Amino acid sequence: MHGLTGEGTLMRIHMGERDKHDARPLHAAIVELLRSRGVAGANVSRAIMGYGATARLHTDSVLRLSLDLPIVVECVDSEEKIQAVLPDIDTMMGGGLITLERVRVIAYRSHPA
Repeated sequence: MHGLTGEGTLMRIHMGERDKHDARPLHAAIVELLRSRGVAGANVSRAIMGYGATARLHTDSVLRLSLDLPIVVECVDSEEKIQAVLPDIDTMMGGGLITLERVRVIAYRSHPA
């Protein structure tokens, strides 16, 4: 049991779905790193539209179909755990955006077996 309650840190990592790390999808490599470091959990979401530092629009619209839709990896854990894994994530990324926010964890539990 992880025991995550109270004050925590939310990390959001924004990237493109074509971003790679060691020839693997970057989002998958980051999730595996987070899991190996014991971070409480992580989610990966694909956006239907967005743009980043280049201001190039990426969309799933049929008229402007992008092969590089935005991906966001989110995880919540203690400030210490997030800060400990952050340098490794930073070196894995070519481009993208990483943000941190303070959060209040209300509940964190698995379904009963």
